[in-house]
Amino acid sequence: MITSIAFTVYPVTDMPRARRFYEGDLGFRVETNVREEWIEYDIAGATFAITTMMEKGVPGKGAEIAFEVEDLDIFIEHLKQHNVPFVREVFPTPVCRLAVIADPDGNNIIIHKRHS
Repeated sequence: MITSIAFTVYPVTDMPRARRFYEGDLGFRVETNVREEWIEYDIAGATFAITTMMEKGVPGKGAEIAFEVEDLDIFIEHLKQHNVPFVREVFPTPVCRLAVIADPDGNNIIIHKRHS
């Protein structure tokens, strides 16, 4: 029986560039670093990882991840100040507001805020 999701991982092609994005632009803090080939970040008790070790992983062609933020408007402004590319600007849904950005390898990332 599956009890939980262990982690989500994105393949990347350039680890220093990816780390500048995730740690610099998004503000993540490293939880685990395996030989600069597998970096894990703890996001509110869940693990998100980036890696150069996925032989068949194609950056920008896999699943997407959604990160919940406290204040969507403030975080979006922060991303724009860092020149983060937007795939889709902020838009509303019945349960949230969200935007879609891209990491340096073209992996889509959803920036999400549930309605109160």
